[in-house]
Amino acid sequence: MRQLIFLMIVACGVVGHAAGAAETFDVWPELAPGETNQSRGETLPFRANEKPPVTRVINITQPSFTVYPAAQPNGVGVVILPGGGFGKVVPDKEGSEAAAWLNPLGITAFVVSYRTTPSGSLQQGWQKPLQDAQRTLSWVRANASRWQLKQDKIGLIGFSAGGQVAARLLSDSEHRHYEAVDRFDDVPYRPDFAMLIYPWNLYDPKSDQLADGISVTKDCPPTFLLHTDDDRSTSLGTVLFYAGLKRQGIPAALHVFGKGGHGYGLRAVPGSIISTWPTAATHWLSTHSLTNQSP
Repeated sequence: MRQLIFLMIVACGVVGHAAGAAETFDVWPELAPGETNQSRGETLPFRANEKPPVTRVINITQPSFTVYPAAQPNGVGVVILPGGGFGKVVPDKEGSEAAAWLNPLGITAFVVSYRTTPSGSLQQGWQKPLQDAQRTLSWVRANASRWQLKQDKIGLIGFSAGGQVAARLLSDSEHRHYEAVDRFDDVPYRPDFAMLIYPWNLYDPKSDQLADGISVTKDCPPTFLLHTDDDRSTSLGTVLFYAGLKRQGIPAALHVFGKGGHGYGLRAVPGSIISTWPTAATHWLSTHSLTNQSP
């Protein structure tokens, strides 16, 4: 019953976010690195079999982030990287709906619409989103007082392809993947905590290790990890990342559900209890004093 009530609250929060316009900011003051034009992208038609509908945006060259402020902020902010396989971004199912869960906990959310990559060149599709994520984290931390945030309580959540970007960002907290453009880039981008939600393609089957460019360093922050056993993007990468955190003595939590597939966000999946994962995540956040609610 408590889980049902929790999910109803999240659902109501999603409707509230959809009804009220939130502030949106450009990630870069002018052209993003390597771009020759500015476009916030094109929204694909909704798929008839998806209820509620899922938004998918392609051809983004002008990345932005939308702010969902908590009504009663507790000083915590979270940058959210939705999924989409690098060719598109899913800003609601893996973005604003997560914000609807976080806001009642006192957490202000920043949903990033990062740059996408045309199909056929997706192998290195993480590079532009990584630049956009680093820049956004620095931007948010530099402007923390604007939303009553504390600079040492800025986190990062990545879903699917966004989860791979987040893992790559955690793997290297000192190498900015672009030339600094203004004073915001003088502010560190390393998040203070992270959540990898069914991160996509962290595992290299040839080496039986984490994919090239992904590793767990001693300065990784506390991390919550989620996957399902039946995900076609194997959970092995998530498990290996957790093992790396454990070896480094970094606080972490790993949850692998038996069923649920991939790309569910916070939504229910028939025959699975995967939609209960925010309950475990809320408890984990509370153990790190990052929410206004007790577990």
